Amino acid sequence: MMDLNLLNDLQLETLTQLVQNHDNIIVCGHKSPDGDAIGAILGWGEFLKSKGKTYQLIVPDAFPDFLKWMPGNETIIRYDKHKEEVEKAFADAQLVFCLDFNNTSRVFNMQEVLDNSPAKKILIDHHENPDIEAELVLSFPTMCSTCELLFRILWQMGEFPAMPKTAAVNLYAGMMTDTGGFTYNSTRPEIYFIIGQLLTKKIDKDKIYRNVYNQLSEYCVRLRGYVMNQKLTVIQGTHASYFTLTKSEMKKYHFIKGDAEGLVNEPLRIKGMRLSISLREDTERPNLIWVSLRSVDQYYCNVLAEKFFNGGGHKNAAGGKLYCSMEEAEQTVHRAILFFAANDGIVKQ
Repeated sequence: MMDLNLLNDLQLETLTQLVQNHDNIIVCGHKSPDGDAIGAILGWGEFLKSKGKTYQLIVPDAFPDFLKWMPGNETIIRYDKHKEEVEKAFADAQLVFCLDFNNTSRVFNMQEVLDNSPAKKILIDHHENPDIEAELVLSFPTMCSTCELLFRILWQMGEFPAMPKTAAVNLYAGMMTDTGGFTYNSTRPEIYFIIGQLLTKKIDKDKIYRNVYNQLSEYCVRLRGYVMNQKLTVIQGTHASYFTLTKSEMKKYHFIKGDAEGLVNEPLRIKGMRLSISLREDTERPNLIWVSLRSVDQYYCNVLAEKFFNGGGHKNAAGGKLYCSMEEAEQTVHRAILFFAANDGIVKQ
């Protein structure tokens, strides 16, 4: 049988003891939680439930509609909707699990609440350069997703036989969404062994795929066609492209959270394309531009995220933000792409 163990003896014992000895537990994720964050929160919540723990699942704000089919998603509490309840929960908590983020700044407006909580913290994440003061830091950037990491931890703890189907669905969905349906960052054989084990829980992986990727609104499909046809800028000779999405355009197409999910990947379908960048205006705050970057193979978009966009991330998937107008953001993108091209597109760490 394939060896999935990740933790050393001390890490495993520490994690086990912290869970056993504490109650009033919070499991939290980052701002604008994606499939991996939601899957991880829900999957780990099921584990805590099996141990008879009192726990709450908390995120800073909304997650996409296409994830609202996930088992247990209705139990997740949003800080932006229930501030007093969340603040009290963090003040009373004994233990906080920070899942799928490497710095408390990733929870944005909830950062002060998290930082000031007297609870012991445990970080479980797959992003590089973890920077959270925690009782236990379980950071494994080579994992395809936090959900893969959690599966392997539960496997090592001997919890897989008792894992319910609902938890298996959520962990699979997190792995699937963080790899684009297992099309990137998913070449290690362990991932497919894990998928095989999850299938023994009678999950319907085809239905999970349809629930995530094939439940778009008519407006969402039309928005995506409009962006690719009218807004995509391919900068010849650089193997790079970008597109913009403004508040007025989002309003025209009745934009809801998640409608632009994965859109940044589309230009990478162009032959020879190595880098794609999206710029999206925040719908509420002026002069705030959200930036997403995607690249292929050995072309490092996270370096660009750090250098130009106040962000970071993985080698082929990164993000950031700019505090400026869209016009100024486009100028920054042009500088980033020229830097990318000047290094022959190979920006190694």
